[in-house]
Amino acid sequence: MRTGFPKNFLWGGAISSSQADGAYNEDGKGLDTQDLRYFNSEWTKEERDHHRNINMTSERFEKALTATDTTYYPFRWGIDFYHDYKEDLALMEELGLKIFRTSINWARIFPNGDDAAPNEAGIQFYIDLFDECHKRGMKVFATILHYNIPVHLVTKYGGWKNRKLIDFYLRYARVLFERLGDRVDYWLPFNEINAGKFNPYNGVCLIKDREKDYESAIYQCLHHQLIANALTIKLAHEIIPGSMVGGMIARFTTYPATCKPDDVMQSILDEQYSNYFYTDVMARGKYPAYMERYFNDNNIKIEKEAGDDDILRENTVDFLSFSYYMSMVATTDKNWDRASGNLVTGNKNPYLQASEWGWQIDPVGLRISLNQMYDRYQLPIFIAENGIGAIDQWHDGKVHDSYRIDYLRDHFKQMKEAIIDGVDLIGYTMWGIIDIVSCGTIEMKKRYGVIYVDRDDRGQGTNKRYKKDSFYWYQNCIKMNGEDLDDT
Repeated sequence: MRTGFPKNFLWGGAISSSQADGAYNEDGKGLDTQDLRYFNSEWTKEERDHHRNINMTSERFEKALTATDTTYYPFRWGIDFYHDYKEDLALMEELGLKIFRTSINWARIFPNGDDAAPNEAGIQFYIDLFDECHKRGMKVFATILHYNIPVHLVTKYGGWKNRKLIDFYLRYARVLFERLGDRVDYWLPFNEINAGKFNPYNGVCLIKDREKDYESAIYQCLHHQLIANALTIKLAHEIIPGSMVGGMIARFTTYPATCKPDDVMQSILDEQYSNYFYTDVMARGKYPAYMERYFNDNNIKIEKEAGDDDILRENTVDFLSFSYYMSMVATTDKNWDRASGNLVTGNKNPYLQASEWGWQIDPVGLRISLNQMYDRYQLPIFIAENGIGAIDQWHDGKVHDSYRIDYLRDHFKQMKEAIIDGVDLIGYTMWGIIDIVSCGTIEMKKRYGVIYVDRDDRGQGTNKRYKKDSFYWYQNCIKMNGEDLDDT
């Protein structure tokens, strides 16, 4: 019987290129879709929630294409990880990380997405970055696509709705496998692949007012991504024998609001539509029957090509991963109180506390999710993202973030319980290990890291890094391999 974290457990941290790198127009990089997300630091909270670009408009999109003032486009400056990565990785080595998860920016490798040849400066950056990781004793967990695609693929082809993107994506993936393959330990083709449904601009790069049938367009895009995911697995196994290629969703753990049978049934449906549809396709290799009914009931039409079902069946994932920040409740009661969440809103659970952004904090839900996913698929699991966004008070180079320590401790305890339950949990990459621009709200003040970055919502500040109290707590936790969590 297992008694705790295995000796080879991969404690780590995660960021994405669009939220951290900056250097949006340097060394041959093209514009990507996250570069076009507009943010005004003077917005009220309500305005910030309203302008998160879940549904991008043509007006915003076209305006951003010609914008030159980076003040209003935080993803263009990030935290300048592109230039400071060596210093940041040195801090992560000091922290004791076993693995570092980051994403590769498609527009840095193929500036337009459909280029005939890759940008050598972009490839060299990732060679240097991943070599530095290994030099400092960290494995590499590389996300091939973390939302952002080259803008040209939207303006010319319409984004993921166009099947041509599968070929462009595979050309990109082949270059990565051939040039970076021996430097990456775990590959993830798509970050939170279910984002296409709950955040269509981020997930599948659709512009809502350009679609006659928005729902069908979303699922057509998702079909193309699922085919691309499967073909990427095939390609990786051919070029890099023994490679580990996974799938990822944003995990929305869902409880019935009451024991009323209608609420219980609603929780099953919410789990299927929000979570299991995607993992069923990636791990079981076929569209589940419940989605056929969903498409029929909602008049959703997608086009498949001959051979698509074979592609999905023959190329399933080696492991599964998910982001976990919160849980929800399901009910047929239209008047139930609502709560904020990870790019979505959900029904409020009266038994849970919430973060400053209204996200319901539920450590036990993580254990539940781990058990449910492992029981369903019997595949190794990676927690690719987990953390708490908060307004950290910085004073004289110090941040006393006991709330983050409590959050991590409580979630790690439940991870340990899940491992004892029998779940094959291989690693955990805390989001974002260093403060970065928030994807959901496009703010710097919503901080996740154990490393503080002196930069505000307008991009102003020294950009210096400081270790928070949580840095030292996580450092000791890693050293102790998650044992005696109450004493760390």
